[in-house]
Amino acid sequence: MRLNNSFIFLAITGTSAWAPTGRAGNAKRPLHTTNHNNRPFADVTHSRRIRKLHGTMPPLTVGEEYLPLARDMMSFIDSSPDPYHVVKTSADQLEAAGFQKWNESEKVGPGDKLYFTRNRSTLVAFTVGARYKSGCGFKIIGSHTDSPNLKVKPFSKRSDKSGGSSGMIQLGVECYGGGLWHTWFDRDLGVSGRVFVREGEGITQKLVKIDDAILRIPNLAIHLQTADERKAFGLNKEDHLAPIIASAVKDMLEGKSDETCTPCDEKDEFANDKEWAKKQEPVLLQLLAERLDVDVGNIIDFELNLFDVQPSSLGGARSEFVHAARLDNLASCYLSLRGLIDHVDEGGVEEDSDISMIAMFDHEEVGSSSTTGAGSPILQEAVKRVSSALGVESSASLYDTMIQSSFVLSVDQAHAVHPNYASKHEKNHGPKMNDGMVIKRNANQRYATNGVTGLVVRELARRAGLPPVQEFVVRNDCGCGSTIGPIISTRTGIRAIDMGCPQLSMHSIRETMGTKDLTNGLALFRAFFKDFAAVDASIEG
Repeated sequence: MRLNNSFIFLAITGTSAWAPTGRAGNAKRPLHTTNHNNRPFADVTHSRRIRKLHGTMPPLTVGEEYLPLARDMMSFIDSSPDPYHVVKTSADQLEAAGFQKWNESEKVGPGDKLYFTRNRSTLVAFTVGARYKSGCGFKIIGSHTDSPNLKVKPFSKRSDKSGGSSGMIQLGVECYGGGLWHTWFDRDLGVSGRVFVREGEGITQKLVKIDDAILRIPNLAIHLQTADERKAFGLNKEDHLAPIIASAVKDMLEGKSDETCTPCDEKDEFANDKEWAKKQEPVLLQLLAERLDVDVGNIIDFELNLFDVQPSSLGGARSEFVHAARLDNLASCYLSLRGLIDHVDEGGVEEDSDISMIAMFDHEEVGSSSTTGAGSPILQEAVKRVSSALGVESSASLYDTMIQSSFVLSVDQAHAVHPNYASKHEKNHGPKMNDGMVIKRNANQRYATNGVTGLVVRELARRAGLPPVQEFVVRNDCGCGSTIGPIISTRTGIRAIDMGCPQLSMHSIRETMGTKDLTNGLALFRAFFKDFAAVDASIEG
């Protein structure tokens, strides 16, 4: 979720290794039965041990049937530390489910399962119902692939050769989005993203994910702080967030601080590459080259961000929580992806007369105003291109009918009530974790929800036998964040609702959500793809 510019809203949100959980009999996507260390679920064993010792312990608050889906999402998140990996992971799983990458000049027909990407950081995937008829609508779930993080600056070198007075080598980093930056201190940090490599006459993009603890931002010891500094954490984002990557003394002894290129000849056709390399931290380039198995001199650019290397985990005495990085908004990306794949696996395409679509946008956390954000023409063009490929756009009246028959679920994480800061929520609109999905409303149109769109989702949940949908509004004395719903509905004219799973610690380096809410969310998305047309027809326009 994006921050309001005037407020900080404190809520108290290669090849992929992830494979979506399958249902019984689906050998393509087996259930996970072990944790990240290849051991049985420690949390389940712990709960059983408690019940054995105390006898009267009540049953699991969150049953074991919710755990495979939760762990599967954890694997998805751990495989996706940046938007490029999110898109690669998602595309791999779409192809495993029978989707094909769409050449957007090609025709589209009933029964097709297609996807396309933009900048390798935004993805759109869709199915065309086998019973499709001209003028039928789009059922769209929108989410975003980005999360607040620290990005490596274009020129990464921060320290001189000696490491300055500290004897440490640091990287220059830039704040992306509205992170809770104090949570990045004293964490084991890796680096991921994409690297541009010169190969022969061409330039290739390679994904990189270094999940070793190569970086760290240490806190200042309390003994070195003044009394005033101890009372309030004072953070200068330029001076205090630079991570340590190596010891300068050790690095010089091992010969790893030397320049990575020779002096540049003005007539050298690769002089620009060498000048660029001079402004990069050699240790970083060497690590990237080793991981990618390329020559250091062939690395000519990168887009990298830092991430916490600690894996996601199940938490709480009865495994009722998921603790993970980037729940805002990879939980929504995961659920929308699973919802569309399940729609295919369950035969929904054969029974469908509409177009079912997911759209994962980049740059939501910084306003969506980019060529790959929700503020770009991507979704509007996708709707037009698909409808044109189906022969609809030639008729203006049919196209208008199609837009009026369409609907967008803008899915972004919601703020659960924080037990230590319950007063931060409006007293009658405080969502709870593990208690159902959340509809977000704002009278000033920071969210796209209105009475009709909210009712559609409530009715979908009712018909699917899900818990009643929760409602969220901010207090009148608090600023309200926003997300992609209003942007999409404004640009496309399609009805939209803003909603999501409730969570704590939004924009922290590590966030928390309810295990059961994943199952609730997936069930609602599957119901949306299956039953939206019937629910929409039942509500008077």
